[in-house]
Amino acid sequence: MRRALRDSSTLLIVCAVAAAALLPACRAREQREQAVRISQRAAADIALARDTTIVSARVAAGATLASLLRAQGLAVDEVAEIVAKTASVFDARKVRATHPYRIERALDGALRKFEYEIDADRFLLVTHVQGAELNAGVMPIPKTRSLDVVRGRIDRSAPSLVTAMDAAGETIELTLALAEIFGGEIDFNTELQPGDQFRLAVEKQYRADHTFGGYGSILAAEFVNNGRRVRAVRFTPEHGAPGYFDERGGSMKRFFLASPLKFQPVVTSGFSRARLHPILREVRAHLGVDYRAPIGAPVVAVTDGVVVTAGASGGSGRMVHLRHSNGFETEYLHLSAIAVRAGQHVHQGELIGRVGMTGLATGPHLDYRLKKNGIFINPIAAHRAMPPADPVPASEMAPFASARDRALAALGPATAAVDAVTRTANPLGAEPRSMNAATESNPVER
Repeated sequence: MRRALRDSSTLLIVCAVAAAALLPACRAREQREQAVRISQRAAADIALARDTTIVSARVAAGATLASLLRAQGLAVDEVAEIVAKTASVFDARKVRATHPYRIERALDGALRKFEYEIDADRFLLVTHVQGAELNAGVMPIPKTRSLDVVRGRIDRSAPSLVTAMDAAGETIELTLALAEIFGGEIDFNTELQPGDQFRLAVEKQYRADHTFGGYGSILAAEFVNNGRRVRAVRFTPEHGAPGYFDERGGSMKRFFLASPLKFQPVVTSGFSRARLHPILREVRAHLGVDYRAPIGAPVVAVTDGVVVTAGASGGSGRMVHLRHSNGFETEYLHLSAIAVRAGQHVHQGELIGRVGMTGLATGPHLDYRLKKNGIFINPIAAHRAMPPADPVPASEMAPFASARDRALAALGPATAAVDAVTRTANPLGAEPRSMNAATESNPVER
């Protein structure tokens, strides 16, 4: 019995030694086979590349999906097949001028791959393998993300939010996003001052080739306006939509936006019961506020409402009239284009038209009017009395405080230049207080 056990143990040892000796040889064989497969794939890819014509271009004005494919020499029946195949995943009528596309074709002209960039996040992909059917789908554009801090300053060389953001190396999309966050607190058309500063922590997206791929969410933002510091952080309440709140959890969103124009234009004529009309040359009431702005500038609804009328209205030119809750109504005059229709429900910040000079107007501008219970009131004076939206629920203040602290940490400490702005606003020349003390003693107006 003992001899049998010794023989078995010896056999196991021999097998183990043999296996150990064979393992390097097996691994070497696997590596050689893998290298051969890689070489074969590489050779196939090279052969395919040699047998492929690639064209990268942008959609011409007035082109359709069918016309741009035909312009690249694809056969009529193949074009028809591609258009039919893509119909289930993409509306070919939404092909837009200047958007990039890329076509790969075999030397015989047959399509191998077609890519069209739908927007900053998606592209249409059509592939055709020889002997198989066309495949079409809408794919996400691969991107990496990073969190960056952007800073800017209002001064003589950059007197508007647009120019200040441009000087910071950013685009109009970020300007609009920042204006939307603080639109209930700051009228960027009338209240900017030299020395005002802003900073924001924003997610930036980059494509595989390292080109900029657009902005993500703004995590936190700060604006110092005429010595008043306003901060906002992004937070998503449970079962709610993401929103921006101040450090105490109050909503940054007011019942009304400060202005139906997001930035840059200035007030050229205020609310008045007796003003000399620039065209009729007679004294009459001016029941709104005139904002100078370029033709085509977007005009948005200052709050949720329903379109009462949208169309030509005599001397008011093209006009949109909205009805809101609590007895409020707004009117937007002299538009060049209207983007809504009577009876339509619109949301705060939604495009309703574009600036123009229709009707009795000496130049491009927007005449914005506000009614309360049927009586015209001064929109600028009324704005500060507008209540904010709902704050963070009391039951969610703990997770909000945690999210707020993380967001403000990403934003970073206040810069010396920002502190200097706060000091110059103190007429007594006292030492600046801490951020928390300043917030407690001079809360954001509501």
